Amino acid sequence: MPVNAVLIGMTPHQSKQGSRGKTMLSPEMKQLIVSHTAGMVGTVDDAGKPAVSPKATFFIVDDETIAYGDIRSPGTRRNIAKRPAVEVNFIDVVYRKAVRVTGTATFIAKSDADVTLLEKFSAEWPNLVSVVSGFVKIKIHAAQMIVSPAYDRGATAEELRVANLAKLNAL
Repeated sequence: MPVNAVLIGMTPHQSKQGSRGKTMLSPEMKQLIVSHTAGMVGTVDDAGKPAVSPKATFFIVDDETIAYGDIRSPGTRRNIAKRPAVEVNFIDVVYRKAVRVTGTATFIAKSDADVTLLEKFSAEWPNLVSVVSGFVKIKIHAAQMIVSPAYDRGATAEELRVANLAKLNAL
């Protein structure tokens, strides 16, 4: 079992790597990403400090690649150009689950994007095609499903849904 899986209460099946070391997004991971397209992108800035920036236009390219449309992210793009290692977290606050993706990011100008990338983005975000400057494509090296310790204590998904929706609705 991976060490980080022990630290966050995961089971080995929640960390996905395919044959020959290739990472695969499980169906559960894909569903969470598709349902919660705002990913928190972690990079490192010039001073060596962590930088986290929300990106709300994520889409799945394939089992080993995710991407987002870059609308206005000069700091993130600058960090990726110099240090392409990234971590992205997608969080379902209602069911208290998350997907953590670690990978290598590359910025691709819209004019240089391949047809598949443009089509996938257009299918998910047709009203934003005209405003994106390009895409940040992330080749996945590791993907993990993270679940709340509440599940370890016996909480069910339905109990967490009810409790967390009540908190959100009270805002």
